[in-house]
Amino acid sequence: MKLSRVFLALALLGAAGMAQAAGNCTISLKGDDAMKFDLREATVSASCATVTVELTHTGKLPVAAMGHNVVITSTADLAAVARDGVKAGTANDYVGKDDARVIAHTALVGGGATTRVSFPGNKLTAGGDYSFFCSFPGHSALMKGKLVVTR
Repeated sequence: MKLSRVFLALALLGAAGMAQAAGNCTISLKGDDAMKFDLREATVSASCATVTVELTHTGKLPVAAMGHNVVITSTADLAAVARDGVKAGTANDYVGKDDARVIAHTALVGGGATTRVSFPGNKLTAGGDYSFFCSFPGHSALMKGKLVVTR
């Protein structure tokens, strides 16, 4: 009888570990009027069927003055995607239209607003080198972080 309890306990611990990994599928960020995200690093699991990015702009300035978004790319592509995003303009949320280097991006929002986007988790690979950043002109120098993808 004791052996079956040990196996049951191990099974429950394993299930709890799986639930925790499966629950790590949302990236929640806050951006402010000082051009800062609240996180420098975010982590998601490669086992996520869908990854959701949520951005809350905690500032008060309007989108035209201090708009923020979240763009996810490989770290190697960050600078080029940010540069090309400026050319894309406000109408495209400062993200190049159909830019294959962009894994996902939220809409551009102003103070007090929230936005979110979801994308297939299989666009990310465990151990890959990914970054998130704001593509509003001039913001990517300060508003960026590392996206860690775990198994």
